[in-house]
Amino acid sequence: MPDDGATSAHPYQSLTPDVVMDALASVGLYGDGRQMALSSYENRVYQLHLEDGAVVVAKFYRPQRWRDDQILEEHAFSKELVSAEIPVVAPLAPNGSTLNHFGGFAFSVSPWRGGRMPELDDPEVLEWIGRFLARIHGVGALKPFAHRPALDLASFGIASREWLLAHDQVPLDVQSRWAQASQQALDLIATHACLADASGPRTPANPAADGLDPDRAMQRIRLHGDCHPGNILWTPLDMPASAQPGPHFVDLDDARMGPAVQDLWMLLGGDRQQQARQLGCLIDGYEQFRPFDRRELVLIEPLRTLRLLHYSAWLARRWDDPTFPIHFPWFGSSDYWQGQLHMLQVQIEAMQQEPLVV
Repeated sequence: MPDDGATSAHPYQSLTPDVVMDALASVGLYGDGRQMALSSYENRVYQLHLEDGAVVVAKFYRPQRWRDDQILEEHAFSKELVSAEIPVVAPLAPNGSTLNHFGGFAFSVSPWRGGRMPELDDPEVLEWIGRFLARIHGVGALKPFAHRPALDLASFGIASREWLLAHDQVPLDVQSRWAQASQQALDLIATHACLADASGPRTPANPAADGLDPDRAMQRIRLHGDCHPGNILWTPLDMPASAQPGPHFVDLDDARMGPAVQDLWMLLGGDRQQQARQLGCLIDGYEQFRPFDRRELVLIEPLRTLRLLHYSAWLARRWDDPTFPIHFPWFGSSDYWQGQLHMLQVQIEAMQQEPLVV
């Protein structure tokens, strides 16, 4: 169970509104006093109005999560995407650098972009998103990350399971069954070399000429990494002419190396038939700009399982952050872990079924 008795102050408790304003002032940006905390648990993110009328978003990175070189590599990737005219919200460089430091925090400042979550039951919306994902991946395939890690079995699956068990996070009444099911799930995921071997093939030597040879290994490329609907801001066609219609991709904080399908599967929902239709629309749009390796469809359920394991470990590791017990009060209960066990059992069955066909 999570430890509710921690007495040491979390670093974010020192991130007061005054510190946020002073951090902006340290890079020459002066707020008019209006600031609003935006939904974010891993980092702290604020919308701020500046004296010149501009609206920006300041992100204060969680201490010890990423090194500066890893954050800067994410920033460089986002700027590559913007240079390719892809609607990604990239950080500004108000003081000559996209990454700055103040009060013990690394932070960045980005322009604010409005929008709503996309209507994922609309085939045209899915196709539109698919086109831009292909363009993101086209840039992502040009070279690998040098500093950011890969999405793999070791870091997302094995490390998560071992940490939870070593720190007695799983209640005794479900622990043995969860340990057995999670190991069975990891064994199934390990059969997929693209996820099991972090030292395997990355980007093709010539991605533009890659004909998707069926004998070659599945490739890992630079990804958005966390492309769920909340990280896609949709601007409707009926907005003023100054607003670019369609999707804007935000929050590349989890950008890492992985298979292309990682950026597609989180946009799927409903039963198997519904997911197949949604995936078909995404790939229809995707393949207008880039071939999609359909062998990656077999990775959807393993990737979903890795996220399931990683999510529980993420919550447990962050429990000393005061915002987590407030927003996730149900975490750690026997009911929670019974639910996790059931979802693992569902995923074990799903990973043994034939993949979606589109």
